[in-house]
Amino acid sequence: MQRRDFLSAIGAGAAVALLPNDALAAWTRVADGPTPADGLTAAQLALIGSIADTILPRTDSPSATEVGVPAFINVIVSENYTEADRLAFVTGLEAIDTHMKANAVDPIAALEALTERRTEPSRTYWRLKGLIIHGYFTSEPVMKNVLHYEIMPGKFDGNAPLKLQRANHDHG
Repeated sequence: MQRRDFLSAIGAGAAVALLPNDALAAWTRVADGPTPADGLTAAQLALIGSIADTILPRTDSPSATEVGVPAFINVIVSENYTEADRLAFVTGLEAIDTHMKANAVDPIAALEALTERRTEPSRTYWRLKGLIIHGYFTSEPVMKNVLHYEIMPGKFDGNAPLKLQRANHDHG
């Protein structure tokens, strides 16, 4: 099984389970227009986009940046995180940026080296990775064109004939 197929299977389950609440609200905010007032900087969004496209590059499906994952993450971090969590995330992003620049030859190897989830920058990387995958698989283009997710599958027929069955009662 290839990485994209595995992520697609995991993402499909996550998309269905998590779409109704935070993802739908965040994607609605992204579609409504202006970036959050206390949003991430252009440099931070570029770093997020670079990491997102390393994790989910363009193949026969769109890349993470093509579906707007950095804007999704901007809304989540800016509007849903507490100030302390937002500050920790931004500080972690700076540590990831330093780590990536020190290992600029191979960005995939640099990201794969971030395995210890209890220390920075790994902690922020794993949080970011979760946001990337969540945002990607709950985006409208991916849900419609890759996952082929239908909110109400099948045809609704409000005037379908009703077949009544009689109960067989034994009166003996």
